[in-house]
Amino acid sequence: MAQTITSLADLKQGPGAEPAGLSAEPQEPKLDKEGRAYATGKRKDAVARVWIKPGSGKIIVNGRDLGVYFARPVLRMMINQPFSIVARVDQYDVMCTVSGGGLSGQAGALRHGISKALTYYEPALRPALKAAGLLTRDPRVVERKKYGRAKARRSFQFSKR
Repeated sequence: MAQTITSLADLKQGPGAEPAGLSAEPQEPKLDKEGRAYATGKRKDAVARVWIKPGSGKIIVNGRDLGVYFARPVLRMMINQPFSIVARVDQYDVMCTVSGGGLSGQAGALRHGISKALTYYEPALRPALKAAGLLTRDPRVVERKKYGRAKARRSFQFSKR
């Protein structure tokens, strides 16, 4: 029983009017038994496992305070970016373990993980974080070294004679 559609209004009224995945009901938070949201963030070679829960804004990285682990203010600002974008500064405690890569990659992985964990804890924050580009994994990684070259793109020094 195929229904003929003559206008866009008929298309809206059809049986499949609402696209899949776009339901009007709010999403439910993904929490563990202890009431924490868990997410994994990645950047370059670094991987961050992040747990967030409501608290006073304390961030623990590998058992150390944020200011001790990330001494550079730029990295600390980068890590706190998801909270400032959604106006949740000092409302969540973060406990995370970071491994691999350098400090900059680890800070990027931590920012990615915090953003994902925030969306799991409060799904309503997803559009703001997505618009800021914090939920997208940065695909840039180190280019591999090629044979016949000194590095990925640099050639060996040329000697005319």
